[in-house]
Formats: sequence, structure tokens, C-alpha cells
Amino acid sequence: MTRKWIAALAAGAAAIAFAADLPPDELVRKTVDEVLAVIKADKNLQAGNQKKLLELVDAKVLPNFDFTRMTQLAMGRSWRDASDAQKEALTREFRTLLVRTYSSSLSQYRNQTIEVKPLRIAPADTETTVKTVIVQAGGPGVPIDYSMAKGAAGWKVYDVVIDGVSLVTTYRGSFSDQIRQAGIDGLVKTLTDRNAAQSGAKAEVKP
Repeated sequence: MTRKWIAALAAGAAAIAFAADLPPDELVRKTVDEVLAVIKADKNLQAGNQKKLLELVDAKVLPNFDFTRMTQLAMGRSWRDASDAQKEALTREFRTLLVRTYSSSLSQYRNQTIEVKPLRIAPADTETTVKTVIVQAGGPGVPIDYSMAKGAAGWKVYDVVIDGVSLVTTYRGSFSDQIRQAGIDGLVKTLTDRNAAQSGAKAEVKP
């Protein structure tokens, strides 16, 4: 292993340790600031380059989400009926779906300001909600709240509430309907097909 790779691994480990020590509001603020700084500096991202947006989300956003818990909450009671293989597949496909949803929302960014509200939290707290607002010139702000829990790897997001609507709750209804109609395997297939279709659509329109 070259010195270059050793240095890169050390830097990555340090970044992970730093993120794990950050308070939840600071973690959200740091992530938001980094993502917006990258978009502002890259014309391709500003033009909606989906490949680059997906790479940005993968590098800056995904490490701060607990996709297993998000999938479990979206599944509700059906989660306990799923096999380990089904849980793994559901988490993978739901993660892909959310990543594409998030990257699509970033493609709509047009120099809005995102304000992270001050947070009061006790040292012993393991769950909290970080409130943010997208400030739009000439229009009302859009509140986005991040439900977060603290684990061994630090604070992670397990739900996002946009203008009062929970992402997890929204999917729970559609997941429940799909499971009633076609079972858990049917839900896995629906998510897989939807992700494949979206991936194909993006591939056809390359900037």
C-alpha cells in the first residue's frame, strides 16, 4: 500500500470520527454547507447533471442517514414478517429510491438559503429533531425537519419531515398497500422495477 493510499485512509477515518462527535445540528449544518458549496462551484451540478448529483449525495449525505431504521419504520408491522434477505433487499432498494429523490430535489436548487435553527439538547439525549428552513426570495420558507438518533456511529437521520409531511409515513401507506396486494416480495419487485426505470430514464438524457 502506497503512502498516498495510507494518507487517504487516515484522512477518511479522521473525517468519520469527527462527524461522529458532532452535535446533530452542527452535523446538519456542516453537511448542508458542504453540499451547497460544491453545487455553487460546479456548473454541471447547477445544470442538473444527475450522475454528479448522485455522486455528491453518496459522498456527503448518505453517511448521515440510517437507512435500515428508515426502511423498518416505513414497513411498519410488516418488517417483522420479512426474512433477513427481504430486509436487506428492501433496505437497498429504499435507499436507492431515497437517494434519487434527494438528488432530484438538489437539481432544483437555485441559490436558496438554508437556515438551521438553534437546537437545545441535553448530553444524555439520544433522539432529537433538527429544524431547518429553505429561505426563498419572494416566497414563503419551506420547513424541513430531520428526526435524528444517536448510536455508536454518531447521530443519524431516520426521517425527514418536509413542510409537515413525513417521508417515512408517506411511504408507509404505499408500502402497506403493495404488501396487501402482492406480499413483501411484491414490494421488493415494485421498488426494484421503479429504481431500474428511473435509472434508465436518467441514462437516456445525459447532459
